[in-house]
Amino acid sequence: MTLLHGVRTVARRFGIDVDRFPECSLHYRVVQLMLHNDINVVLDVGANSGEYGAMLRRFGYQGRIVSFEPVEGPRRTLERRAAADALWSVQPYALGREKATVTINVAGNGSASSSVLSMLPRHTEVCPESRYVDRQKAEQHRLDEVWNHVADPGDRVFLKIDVQGYEEAVLQGAGDLVGQCSGLQVEVSCVPLYEDGMQLQQALDLAQHKYGLTLMSIVPGFTDHRTGQMLQCDAVFLRGGTRT
Repeated sequence: MTLLHGVRTVARRFGIDVDRFPECSLHYRVVQLMLHNDINVVLDVGANSGEYGAMLRRFGYQGRIVSFEPVEGPRRTLERRAAADALWSVQPYALGREKATVTINVAGNGSASSSVLSMLPRHTEVCPESRYVDRQKAEQHRLDEVWNHVADPGDRVFLKIDVQGYEEAVLQGAGDLVGQCSGLQVEVSCVPLYEDGMQLQQALDLAQHKYGLTLMSIVPGFTDHRTGQMLQCDAVFLRGGTRT
């Protein structure tokens, strides 16, 4: 048990939480990249209950947030969070490669692992509570068709995509507009977890060679607790690196 863990355990008995200095958080460093590059709009695709938006605010991002979340349960929590923030809006639909009605498989872990794609056995072996427990129909749009409703000319847009393997479809639906984004954060699998889901090397190739973005950070994610192997991570890219 680490010293921090021991202190937190004791403090929680008194209703107090203790955390590291924010500089130690990889999420804090992502926000610092945004601030250093004058990002003023974050498109939060696959927002779930608003954890990402809340993290942005906690670490000092003050620009606009547009969250996309089609699953009803987490969206209700997201909408309550965003209601108190004049610069945070919620769009109740999915994004993908075409305008359509899609079926979303709803995961049992608070919908965190919900996806349009089928989940592979490796995922449920490591995290049994992520098994699909429901299915919901959802409206889906292409990002390039709704872009003018969520971003203005001259905005410095940071596109964050966390849709459990469906990231490539979102990028395809954005068309050439990804080339206008100042930054991109995409969750990817290091091993196959979803049928036809985006893999890390594929994301690196697309971001760097197709969209002209520079890799700035890797944020570790879902890990196999039995072996310590990282199964998912977030790759963070910026256009031309950081500004001096």
